[in-house]
Amino acid sequence: MFDIKPVNTDFDNEIQHKIDTKTKPLGALGDLETLALQIARVLGKDKPQISNPKMMVFAADHGIADSGVSIAPSEVTTQMVVNFMNGGAAINVFTRQEGFDLEVIDCGIVKPLENVEGVINQRLGAGTGPIHKRAAMTLGAVKQGFEMATARVELHHQNGCNLIALGEMGIGNTTSAAVMMAALTGMKGEDCVGRGTGIDAATYKRKKMLVEQALLLHHSELNDPMQVLACVGGFEIVQMTGAMLAAAERNMLIVVDGFIASAAALAAVKINPNVRDYMIFAHQSGEKGHYLMLEFLQAKPLLKLGMKLGEGTGAALALPLIQAAVNFYNEMASFEDAGIDI
Repeated sequence: MFDIKPVNTDFDNEIQHKIDTKTKPLGALGDLETLALQIARVLGKDKPQISNPKMMVFAADHGIADSGVSIAPSEVTTQMVVNFMNGGAAINVFTRQEGFDLEVIDCGIVKPLENVEGVINQRLGAGTGPIHKRAAMTLGAVKQGFEMATARVELHHQNGCNLIALGEMGIGNTTSAAVMMAALTGMKGEDCVGRGTGIDAATYKRKKMLVEQALLLHHSELNDPMQVLACVGGFEIVQMTGAMLAAAERNMLIVVDGFIASAAALAAVKINPNVRDYMIFAHQSGEKGHYLMLEFLQAKPLLKLGMKLGEGTGAALALPLIQAAVNFYNEMASFEDAGIDI
């Protein structure tokens, strides 16, 4: 479905030499040096630039939320999307701070928005099916979600964007992401389930039970990533997955937010492993299974702040570090340039 080329590593020695001969001790900028190498591989070795970066926040509801797996009801998804559009959420604060262009996409919240301007309509339905009772959606809906996400990424690409960051909003989506994680990694369901935004012990116990129930119900169909998305995914997770694959196909950098976005990244890597080369993992969230997911993806996140908000907030906070990696690579003098003998 996606023609994603592996990044070109032919110039790695040249790129690394440029990094190593900057006016600093060898390796002194730590993970920024690794990040600079990755960016130069994707955007070009001579003078890579971040162009028109876009924060894409995907919102949808989950049928399993009605079974009490979160601190909030599904209606809060709609209310938070309105908050996004009014500029009052954490993601608005951080994107304004960074000059990061933000768009919000309705992938299928239960209550359609009325009289709210600016939300992108890419609805696949009014919330998914309850995954512990039936499939979240059809395979056709997954493919439609990929097509919608691809069209959106293509629009940004045509407008000169070469970096997208992905966030989400959807009550109950940590449950869906946990089931996806177990299905795609082979880990035990209980190791993938966290407390989301802060559920109590009784709710946590019920959440783990429903995750196991979903895994058992769909067991025979969880050997294919597309079927995993259809059986236990979310409308927003599907479109994040499609956006990642589409961005990599267009040689764009992908900034992955927290646990939910990483579940989408995991699905994308299972569909086409080459997409992994284009991914920058913003942070390790406070969600229980996220560090295991990052380890599975062989990803070292840029930040570890104990955050578990979602919305793309970690990805927004990572943008200055990404820009710093680009800037030192392009602007920092070499020992030869500075006339420093070593």
